[in-house]
Amino acid sequence: MMRNFAAQLGTSGILFFFLLLLLLVGAATNAKDTDGMRVTFRNELPEAVTVYFEGEDRRLPQGEPIPALGGERIVTTFPGHRFTYDFGGERHWVQTRADRDLELLLADKTEILVRCTTTASGFRETGQSLDIRVIPWWSPRGASRFLELVRDHYYDGCALNRVVPFFLTQFGIAADAEKRRHWRARSITDDPKREEVSFLPGMLSYAGSGPDSRYGEVFIVMPDTPQRQLEHFGANSWETPFGIVQQPLDETPITRWHETGDIKPFGDGTDPQRIHQDDGYEYLMTNFPELDYIETCRVEEIEVNADKEL
Repeated sequence: MMRNFAAQLGTSGILFFFLLLLLLVGAATNAKDTDGMRVTFRNELPEAVTVYFEGEDRRLPQGEPIPALGGERIVTTFPGHRFTYDFGGERHWVQTRADRDLELLLADKTEILVRCTTTASGFRETGQSLDIRVIPWWSPRGASRFLELVRDHYYDGCALNRVVPFFLTQFGIAADAEKRRHWRARSITDDPKREEVSFLPGMLSYAGSGPDSRYGEVFIVMPDTPQRQLEHFGANSWETPFGIVQQPLDETPITRWHETGDIKPFGDGTDPQRIHQDDGYEYLMTNFPELDYIETCRVEEIEVNADKEL
């Protein structure tokens, strides 16, 4: 059949057919190369900032200033385009990439400090210091969500409901029932894994129940966790580190938190589904009276330094 078709088409017809095919393939490839992308600019700074597209001969503002401390602006652009924003007397640059649809505005900072206090020794000690270095480039969405929750005081009074030595401590079911319902319904997508960031004791990551399930429950890798377990962390798509405890672990309350045993159904500890109910914290106080708790967490916001001139 193909030989009959070729004979009818002739040499010039065959050449035309293949040229047309090549043009169609090229057009499809070029369309992919020139497709636009949507980038979210998230402002983690303490002041509103305006994002500008840097053209060849002028700066084009991308809408109104982005609100401080978590405000966002979605921009349709292309990979390789350059944007700027001014903060603290300096101009900061962002170049878009095809593999990144979230850009955090941090004024060239690489981490943000969160200062917490906790109880310890089964609630017999209070005001114990725990400082967390949030490192956004490890896990941009996870880091931003954690900062957002801390600013909302989400973790204040939060139970350390899964404390298992040589494994992890998990927390993040808020003491405030309204807050836990609100944020549980607003999960975030998973961050890409970074091969150069391996789990170590003191690192923080999200607990989850499946892809794109992260919302507020996090865990801290415990001291002296075996290497085999450290290598297993990260096997799930939602397990990407977003921060690490700043102090040496033996100088923190971590090793003095009340051991709970593993959560149900893996052990005889607390039942997360029960904690999520409206009377969840009454359940904890009645059945696990020696639990320890996060007292407060606060973000040490990036300081404004306006002494420099642009």
